[in-house]
Amino acid sequence: MILKICGITNQEDATAAVAAGATAIGFNFYPPSPRYISPERAADIVTPAGVRRVGVFVNEDPARVEEIARIASLNVAQLHGDEPPSEYPARLDVWKAVRVTGGLDLLACENSPADALVLDGPAGELYGGAGKTFDWRLATVLTKPIIVAGGLDASNVAQAVALTHPWGVDACSRLESAPGKKDHQKMSEFLRAAREALGA
Repeated sequence: MILKICGITNQEDATAAVAAGATAIGFNFYPPSPRYISPERAADIVTPAGVRRVGVFVNEDPARVEEIARIASLNVAQLHGDEPPSEYPARLDVWKAVRVTGGLDLLACENSPADALVLDGPAGELYGGAGKTFDWRLATVLTKPIIVAGGLDASNVAQAVALTHPWGVDACSRLESAPGKKDHQKMSEFLRAAREALGA
């Protein structure tokens, strides 16, 4: 079960996330993002054994993804660009992000070689999440492990879980006081609600 807090940029937020029950934290290595963190800074953020360290990438060369993974001690590459399976990094678990819109054939994603799909809300021309939810009922066609993202917080995560029966949930922007800075109370409330909804 995945309880992921994404967009971590500092030790204080990482420590608070893990203390509140996060089982995964995400570092954004996409330079245009307001939550971008360098691999070296991410390496300095300490997490306990057993907490997945997830790197968010957009159309990055797979060799560079693997290099960053070594530097920052990543377990997972979460790919948010247009990466075909031939460009997935070979030495990491891969979670492929999918923007769920009304015109998307989610069943076409079922055969993805990724270990899991991160279902995110629409973001227009932007890469990565935009803090918007999607119609969670669309996810019911999938049997592959899914992580629900996009506009989640304590107020709606139980409904998202009830409709999608996911492997996990992922939240970022709605838990912030500013881009890259988490509101620890909102984070704690979200993780508590998510844990209860997932039966953890």
